[in-house]
Amino acid sequence: MLSSFIIASLSFKITNHATKQGELMGEITSFTPEKLIIAVLISREDFIEELNKQLEDNFGPIDYKSEILNFNYTNYYNPEMGTNIKRFFLSFQNLISPDTLSDIKILTNTIENIFREDNNRQINLDPGMLSMKSFILATTKDNGHRIPLQKGIYGEVTLLFVNKKFQSLPWTYVDYQSEDYSRVLNKIRVIYKNNIKSYNK
Repeated sequence: MLSSFIIASLSFKITNHATKQGELMGEITSFTPEKLIIAVLISREDFIEELNKQLEDNFGPIDYKSEILNFNYTNYYNPEMGTNIKRFFLSFQNLISPDTLSDIKILTNTIENIFREDNNRQINLDPGMLSMKSFILATTKDNGHRIPLQKGIYGEVTLLFVNKKFQSLPWTYVDYQSEDYSRVLNKIRVIYKNNIKSYNK
């Protein structure tokens, strides 16, 4: 640990530098609440009603359900979930603090396990946070562009909102570059914009 003398010295140097340059120091403030989105992959559509109930019990009322989309972008999930995999998105009325994303990911992993059959997942849940500027996904997989959060969970900036549309990045999954996903996220972004207006009143 840094000694109190070193910390005090660093604090003096930083403050002194800012004063000399005539700059204002940045202030630490609380995070702006963001919109919780859960991207669902599912191979058993008869599980949707019970899944939605489990999610609402944990995260509050669902305020948006997308249409069910075909998922044919990769074969990665086929050995476990089969070939008839569908995708849909849910967003939740209650806004979340961004620093809770890792706990949410751990909880959604637990919910996935409820629906296992023969030890195989029938549902894959990818929670993310939508702000006015970006969409961030939680993941258990490390990579150079992913930021460690806590408890073995990483955050990935998957999309940026620039020039009035969602823009992909070099590492963005192919499906998240699609027009279908952009259309869904834009609809949720409108809901979030109204949420945040009410929050700021």
